[in-house]
Amino acid sequence: MSNITIFGAGNIGSAVAGIAVKAGANVQVIDRNPDKAAAAATGVTGAKFGEATVTGDIVVLALPFPAYDEVLAAYADQLAGKTVVDVANPIDFTTFDLALPEGAKSAAEWLAAKLPESKVVKGFNTTFAATLATGENDGAPTVVQLASDDEDAKKSVAAFIEAAGLKTVDAGPLKRAQYLEGYGALQIVLGVTEQTPWTGGFKVVK
Repeated sequence: MSNITIFGAGNIGSAVAGIAVKAGANVQVIDRNPDKAAAAATGVTGAKFGEATVTGDIVVLALPFPAYDEVLAAYADQLAGKTVVDVANPIDFTTFDLALPEGAKSAAEWLAAKLPESKVVKGFNTTFAATLATGENDGAPTVVQLASDDEDAKKSVAAFIEAAGLKTVDAGPLKRAQYLEGYGALQIVLGVTEQTPWTGGFKVVK
């Protein structure tokens, strides 16, 4: 049985927590509000940000990209040696353009540079929370696209997603996160402009 920690108890964090529980993992959810963390999904252990010790071998950052600095300040040492899943779509919501630190090509590559002893996987950013929570998109299993330079880390993330009944696509090395973040940003723009429903989104047909 795997141990998975999720930072964030919002829509995406709660959906990923539900997937992890369904896959049979021991799930810890860390949030500023420990009650909200405990309510993220049935069967999770809730914990307070800044006080909790990370218990997962896989750690999912289900947070907006601007929140990453605070996570790194508090938990970088604990993330060493772990598989860290970057879920962020780094968007400036005033313009809907990608917004990254100067010189960064993607949020995932920026994170990997900040966590050289961790194995970073990009994932969950090209699906809306609703399709993650239900596990379905337009009548088919929801497909999560993954990118990483560490094949074992990518397979471990794919394993718990698929154990919950969803599907995965191997998008290749971590540099492909640039494409996935553009894909995710476009999907959000289409959702905001009501051209794509928040209960749907892009569908990968296999």
